[in-house]
Amino acid sequence: MEKSSLISSEIKKLEVKPSVTAALTNPTVQSQVINELDTLSKEDQTRKAEENVIDNEIIVVKSSKLGKKFKGPGNKRQESVVEAFKHAWKGYKTFAWGHDMLKPLSKSYHDWFSLGLTLVDALDTMIIMNLEENFLEARDWVNQTLVFSNKKDVNLFEVTIRVLGGLLSAYHLSNDVMFLNKATDLGTRLLPCFDTVSGVPHSDVNLGTLQAHSPKWSPDSSTSEVTTIQLEFRDLSRCTGDPKFEESAAKVSAHVHQLEKTEGLVPIFINANTGNFRLYSTITLGARGDSYYEYLLKQWIQTGRTIDYLKEDYIEAINGVQKLLVRRTTNKKLVFVGELLSGGKDFKPKMDHLTCYLPGTLALGVMYGMPKQHMDLAEELLYTCYQTYAYQPTFLAPEISYFNIQDNAQSDIYVKANDAHNLLRPEFVESLWVMYQITGNTTYQDWGWQIFQGFERYTKVEHGYTSIGNVKSTIKTRPKDIMESFFLGETLKYLYLLFSDDRNELSLKEFVLNSEAHPLPIYNS
Repeated sequence: MEKSSLISSEIKKLEVKPSVTAALTNPTVQSQVINELDTLSKEDQTRKAEENVIDNEIIVVKSSKLGKKFKGPGNKRQESVVEAFKHAWKGYKTFAWGHDMLKPLSKSYHDWFSLGLTLVDALDTMIIMNLEENFLEARDWVNQTLVFSNKKDVNLFEVTIRVLGGLLSAYHLSNDVMFLNKATDLGTRLLPCFDTVSGVPHSDVNLGTLQAHSPKWSPDSSTSEVTTIQLEFRDLSRCTGDPKFEESAAKVSAHVHQLEKTEGLVPIFINANTGNFRLYSTITLGARGDSYYEYLLKQWIQTGRTIDYLKEDYIEAINGVQKLLVRRTTNKKLVFVGELLSGGKDFKPKMDHLTCYLPGTLALGVMYGMPKQHMDLAEELLYTCYQTYAYQPTFLAPEISYFNIQDNAQSDIYVKANDAHNLLRPEFVESLWVMYQITGNTTYQDWGWQIFQGFERYTKVEHGYTSIGNVKSTIKTRPKDIMESFFLGETLKYLYLLFSDDRNELSLKEFVLNSEAHPLPIYNS
């Protein structure tokens, strides 16, 4: 039997009637409940659910309770973030319900994969903020409406971090098995991506036909994309007891480990057929390179710090960053992380906002025993990221900043017109939260509050929040009429946690957060 046929048969086994939710904590018992319910008619399922009993042993309820320890906002700043979430959610519910992203100005929506990205991305945010009514309403949509059988191409990386990660996190925080079953269905449909000669996955797959392929614009996949799926696939295996998800994704990391690198740094493109990096491609900790380094550390943490090569590759990479990519500006000596072009030959003093995840990653590593000097780089780089906000009259950072390293430089940071947009990104506030949790330094809370006020002043509109095209002007901000799903899934979540009086409200000793801010448990191995 062909692999696609095998996967199709497995998907059929996973289909669970949407009218019933098993809210149990034992996965084995959960599976037994689902199998029994599947043999019943829809009417009998409803009756059993209402009786709340199957064979006088198994409890079945219509909706799950929220997580065990989230009490809602504890101070004015947290309350303000919750109000921002409610404002954005109201616009999404009114004009984009079940669609991927809200277009708040045109009171419409944008679909990328038609998988309710904003809704799924925000599930765990609502749990953490204790917005039970909103969560249960969203949960019902996932249960009754979210399906993965549509014949539409999706990106493996984006769907893994947003949807698979969102479903798994919602499962862990709510104990609602419905989310796990949805995640298993999706994860199974993503597996054809790994059916390549090298084991390096294709970037795209049709969830309905189960046909995987490289991106239409290139024969190569992005290095960060193929190495930023391991947390989610490993967690899915640990939850289901089925090793195929973890094995497929872990092979990619093991393969990349064997490839030749530049001081531990990797080019941003890799070919799924040959398994090799594209020659002379850029080396960056920004777009298409960033989360490779993040997931080296986080995989090591997720697996109880038991996979030595992940730790070794991470340390080698950070040493490479310090040796090849770190520079200081001429005037204020701001530390930044640049890029290497042409396979490492030419240095470019350019830093994406995406790179501002790095201070938090470095600090997290130090917390788990990585070299203490990494914290020095984390603190200096965090300050530079803060300056990319403070340099702008809107107090919002551009998508890309350039840094002056010439002797006669007039200013430290400059922004090109095409790079002046702000997409409501989370990377800097993510690092602020991690640094605050580890150090307790309340300055990081104050920095985050300044940024939140910038969002409130210049991106808030009547029906939500919008990306803007120009952070260099408080008057001509050029709203872009799109609210990315990560604004609710990441940015507001990180701000809410940053402002908590309890630094460990979501403890980094219990959870590792995926690249889309979805908390997943840390295992012993």
